[in-house]
Amino acid sequence: MAASIFAAVPASPPVAVFKLTADFREDSDSRKVNLGVGAYRTDEGQPWVLPVVKKVEQMIANDNSLNHEYLPILGLPEFRANASRIALGDDSPAIKEKRVGSVQSLGGTGALRIGAEFLRRWYNGNNNTATPVYVSAPSWENHNSVFMDAGFKDIRTYHYWDAAKRGLDLQGLLNDMEQAPEFSIFILHACAHNPTGTDPTPEQWKQIAAVMKRRSLFPFFDSAYQGFASGSLDKDAWAVRFFVSEGFELFCAQSFSKNFGLYNERVGNLTVVGKDADNVQRVLSQMEKIVRTTWSNPPSQGARIVATTLSSPQLFDEWKGNVKTMADRVLLMRSELRSRLEALGTPGTWNHITEQIGMFSFTGLNPKQVEYLVKEKHIYLMASGRINMCGLTTKNLDYVAKSIHEAVTKIQ
Repeated sequence: MAASIFAAVPASPPVAVFKLTADFREDSDSRKVNLGVGAYRTDEGQPWVLPVVKKVEQMIANDNSLNHEYLPILGLPEFRANASRIALGDDSPAIKEKRVGSVQSLGGTGALRIGAEFLRRWYNGNNNTATPVYVSAPSWENHNSVFMDAGFKDIRTYHYWDAAKRGLDLQGLLNDMEQAPEFSIFILHACAHNPTGTDPTPEQWKQIAAVMKRRSLFPFFDSAYQGFASGSLDKDAWAVRFFVSEGFELFCAQSFSKNFGLYNERVGNLTVVGKDADNVQRVLSQMEKIVRTTWSNPPSQGARIVATTLSSPQLFDEWKGNVKTMADRVLLMRSELRSRLEALGTPGTWNHITEQIGMFSFTGLNPKQVEYLVKEKHIYLMASGRINMCGLTTKNLDYVAKSIHEAVTKIQ
């Protein structure tokens, strides 16, 4: 028989974070700890189905009026409206002026992709693949891939992480924005920056917005952790809302994987803020065409769970309590890990662990120290030194802290 027509296809390297989880599962050592994949875990190390989600799922199951007909191409209307509302706030001038639209998507990644596809086709001139897209250094690795696969040819990085001080390189960031060509697209993390866990302060966001407005730069926010970072929906949405108040047109990709625990339901939303209602409707009409050839119609279950929860004052309050439970546990693990490392006298400073926010912490561990932790201590984390704080529990904290101390002490 003739050789396969796919014979020349090379094997792609595995996605690092999922390969890490696979290696963890195959490890038989009783001490093993998974600090890799970005998903919430309880203090028992188990996934958590939010109590409010269980309640709403039962409500949906008992609702005989529901069926499995297609949703509209742009998604469940009550989901889209409520998702944009929690991103922009109840008193948002953009919502009141009806210059907000949205698209239900397959997770936050789907929202990024629909936004990227639209921008490549229509932003600042038709089919403008030459527009520079700026991604923070470092960033979630999918940011680069999504915009590259959407057809953008010029993907650049902007300064963000200062490794020496283990914090934000604000001056480097502002300098890059000053030097960027006008109308460049900047991918901004709304809160809980992945992977560093380091966010600008409100005053720093104001400086960033001032430069972006003067340079006519386009803000594309990625909001994957609203409420999950600080425990406050309003605090975690501050940057997005400030940019809207400053008159920016912008996109905001939202994910409900973390703050609802709906990882496998793939519930996302792309909020579009424009100058006026007419502009927004024309943008949505083009996004509808993109969705039609991508997934055609979105799934309903996850969107119904979110929409039902956000539409009911009682369920909404219960959900905020569930989210705060998760956020508080993450904050506690940060505090406990830092205190243990400092008590051990671990070389270096560790205040950045509690100064950072959200699910991830950029520990400052180098690749050799990470390799030591994985191979010798069975503690699985990314080569960059990023750890998922949810992987820490009251049972493994001492072991992890002592192992980090050992790695830092032995390996420079």
